[in-house]
Amino acid sequence: MPDGARHLMGLAAAHDARNGGKTFDLSEFPEVVHVYAQQTAASEDIKQLAALARELDVLAVRGLGLIGLKDSLLRSSLARPAEQQGPRVRILLLDPESLAGGVTLSETRLRELSGVCDLQVYRYDMRPTWRVIRVDDTMFVSTFDADWEGHESATYKVMEAPQGPLYRGFQRMFEAMLKEGSRVV
Repeated sequence: MPDGARHLMGLAAAHDARNGGKTFDLSEFPEVVHVYAQQTAASEDIKQLAALARELDVLAVRGLGLIGLKDSLLRSSLARPAEQQGPRVRILLLDPESLAGGVTLSETRLRELSGVCDLQVYRYDMRPTWRVIRVDDTMFVSTFDADWEGHESATYKVMEAPQGPLYRGFQRMFEAMLKEGSRVV
């Protein structure tokens, strides 16, 4: 993996720049168009895109703050005027065997949305690493770590670009998890 890509993912460079290695140049990765310190800094950008979205994919642990609760980040974007069709929404939540209370509450709240948009909710059972919000051709990606939750992590705004590995990689991961997941709504 090139050092620039390693740096974007929070990994150490393969070659130390002090030893003549190539330095990181963001222009080599035109997919990453903005980096926010936390998800809250990206929230207005996410809401604006979601309000007009045709498709919305979410990969989260519980999803309560993203879409499950009435005052969550994305929920208000799904209710649209009767003449405007709601988006197709696909949500991946951690299997509640791993984190029972929050996931089942989120599933209950998400069932309420099935009347206002084409909603699909799935459970996945792998250890959460990434948090992904895809709004049409824009993704907001953050990570889970032992020291922080996904919303506390730096959030990367990633746009689909020709030959761009990040957008396609995250989209492929989401589709594979969806295929392996169990549909609950």
